[in-house]
Amino acid sequence: MKIYDVAVIGGGSAGVMAAIRTVLNNDECLFFPGNSNHKKKSRAFWVTTVENMPAHLGYKKGIEEPNKISLDWLSTSAFSSKFHWHKNRGIISLSQSSEGIFSLTDDKGYVYHARYVILCTGVMDVQPKINDSIEPVFQYANTQLIDYCLRCDGHHVLDKKVAIIGHSSSSAWVGIMLHERYNCPEMTILTNGETPTFDDESKALMARYGFKIVTEKIRSIVGNGKLKKLESFVTDSTSTNVDIAFVALGMIVYNELAKMVSAELDQRGFVVTDTKGKTSVEGLYVAGDLRANAKKQIYTAWDHAVDAADEINILIRRKKRTTPSHLS
Repeated sequence: MKIYDVAVIGGGSAGVMAAIRTVLNNDECLFFPGNSNHKKKSRAFWVTTVENMPAHLGYKKGIEEPNKISLDWLSTSAFSSKFHWHKNRGIISLSQSSEGIFSLTDDKGYVYHARYVILCTGVMDVQPKINDSIEPVFQYANTQLIDYCLRCDGHHVLDKKVAIIGHSSSSAWVGIMLHERYNCPEMTILTNGETPTFDDESKALMARYGFKIVTEKIRSIVGNGKLKKLESFVTDSTSTNVDIAFVALGMIVYNELAKMVSAELDQRGFVVTDTKGKTSVEGLYVAGDLRANAKKQIYTAWDHAVDAADEINILIRRKKRTTPSHLS
């Protein structure tokens, strides 16, 4: 049975950096970027430009294309024999033996074994439903018309009329922060038929800033995504004119594989780790958006991945020092 040093699961920013750093540390790496269905469920698939990262503005797919360039280089580098890139493959099952060896089953039924795993499966933003479908949102999503990340895209709202789609205190605070930072002349919270659960402090600030709150279900979106134009959200009794909107409904956390090996999760489902990405499961590390208590940013994902790969390399080298050469 072939046992690889490290398996990296996930093909976004964290996964690619974990693979690069693992291979350049001269450790043997299995890399599973996911199949086409996994990619469509990832944040990276929907991000067309990244404005808060140096050198990412020129890419049609701000996250994915730089990753492919790096992976293609890795496949032909002096370290290529250490890089096992299983293109269009995702992992559907993860388990660990009593000896600490991980078994990974891909979506074609093949089984692989590794001493360490870096899990980089990430998250996805929850989409609002308009007439029970998320399709109406797609033409506007992540095109500077409907955005999701305050840190990445908050600057788009400068001096604009804004709508926040959400009903929780977190949704309210998204609107408050954007208003305070960027002087939005109009701010509307659209709960889309959900009962508001705003805390007292956010209620007071929204009243102070003159926020409008609409609790009816959204029936339609008026605009044209191809023409970069968003005009209004229409309910049964009102039409809210906007220039841009933010969705603040939370995240889908892709923690299924972590659950399979009983890794500790926080209340929101993110995987709890130490500062190097080590989980409660020996040999399992997490990098990127899946980690609890961390920024959901590309540069953070890179940093997580490097920390995890380097920590694993330390453990591999330490073991080699004490293992007879004929057994290593």
